[in-house]
Amino acid sequence: MAEIKIVTNSFEETSNLAFKLASVLERGNILLLNGNLGAGKTTFVKGLARGLNIKEVVKSPTFNIVKCYFSGNIPLFHIDAYRLEDQKYDIGLDEYIEGNGICAIEWSIFIEYLLPNDCIIINIEGEGESPREISILGNDDFINKVRGVL
Repeated sequence: MAEIKIVTNSFEETSNLAFKLASVLERGNILLLNGNLGAGKTTFVKGLARGLNIKEVVKSPTFNIVKCYFSGNIPLFHIDAYRLEDQKYDIGLDEYIEGNGICAIEWSIFIEYLLPNDCIIINIEGEGESPREISILGNDDFINKVRGVL
């Protein structure tokens, strides 16, 4: 897997990074968003949604588990698996993960058994008002596309 690292210094910069990343995403891409509570995972998804021309307001799906946005160029499925720790029953998430859109998953460690091997990994480190170090991991072709839009 290839990797690119970017430092952002504000929520706006984190959102704008995701906005740019959206331009190289394709239907079927799965993004695994890793980071502590408050690291900026939902902020990142808001930027993705803007980049996909989604008109709805993006909110964390913590209590819903899944939020779907269909108004943009490509559907966006936003999953927060935080509440699914140790839950192995079928709630239909595979329909979104294998769906015809882009799937962004927070706390994917709790549903690893559902995930294919070719996911794009986004690691966000930092908290509070501090800068964020964001690592994007994917295959060589994908990372080269990312470099082209940054």
